[in-house]
Amino acid sequence: MANLKEVRIRISSVQSTQQITKAMKMVSAAKLKRATNAIVALRPYATKLKEILGNLSASLEGASSPFSQEREPNKVLIVVVSSNRGLAGAFNMNVIKTANILIAEKYSEQLKNGNVSIVAIGKKAQDFYEKRNYKVVGNNNEVYSALTFENVTKITDAIMAGFEKEEFDRVELVYNRFKNAAVQILTTEQLLPLPKAETNDAVKASNVDYILEPNQEEIVKQLIPKSIKTQLYKAVLDSHASEHGARMTSMDKATENAGDLIKSLKLAYNQARQAAITTELTEIVSGAAALNG
Repeated sequence: MANLKEVRIRISSVQSTQQITKAMKMVSAAKLKRATNAIVALRPYATKLKEILGNLSASLEGASSPFSQEREPNKVLIVVVSSNRGLAGAFNMNVIKTANILIAEKYSEQLKNGNVSIVAIGKKAQDFYEKRNYKVVGNNNEVYSALTFENVTKITDAIMAGFEKEEFDRVELVYNRFKNAAVQILTTEQLLPLPKAETNDAVKASNVDYILEPNQEEIVKQLIPKSIKTQLYKAVLDSHASEHGARMTSMDKATENAGDLIKSLKLAYNQARQAAITTELTEIVSGAAALNG
């Protein structure tokens, strides 16, 4: 009977876990809806802003921005966007692994020389790189408490200021791009310097449609910082939506696995109970036979 008691305790424990994972799935589903609405609303603006900037800057002769100056990448900054919380499957480890592969393949020499810095947006990436003695710049874990453009802009301003002062020669961005609740696309983008716009006939032709006030150079100078800020904000929103999608999927699978485990435990419990009853009946029959004999 001690064995039966252990199985009953384990069934009760798994049922409690199943209730928790089911509740977490429902919470993540509600948060995912809000996060999805935010990124879906921002994407057309970010895409159009990038398109306009490319069209304008492609035809500028001799004009330059401090954020578009190409330098030898002796000092590199990697921006890794993760989450503050776990229980989201491989969400955080995948983005950290992608950042590590990027460093190993492109910036191994800079890493050896101590010229690779990390800006972690999210506690999981922050903890990972601090424990491994990487050069981690700042602490941005609180940004998810109030995920607004203004709060993310503070991070972008610090990165842009460091690039202008030549503290970094290149800034790379690594994050999970949201596709749907089950799919997150690991993405690596160059944040600074700005990638050169493609100069082709279609781009040149599209410039004719713009009426520019006060002038083309001034507008580009204003659009470049705004485009950089929007790009990082979009990456954080993408990652935020991806996190809730990954957690919802993970908790759904955990709930399903808990159900399978409960069925298996109940079957084992019933088999053990039946065996115990059979043993007792056998003992009773054997005892009665011995008395009659």
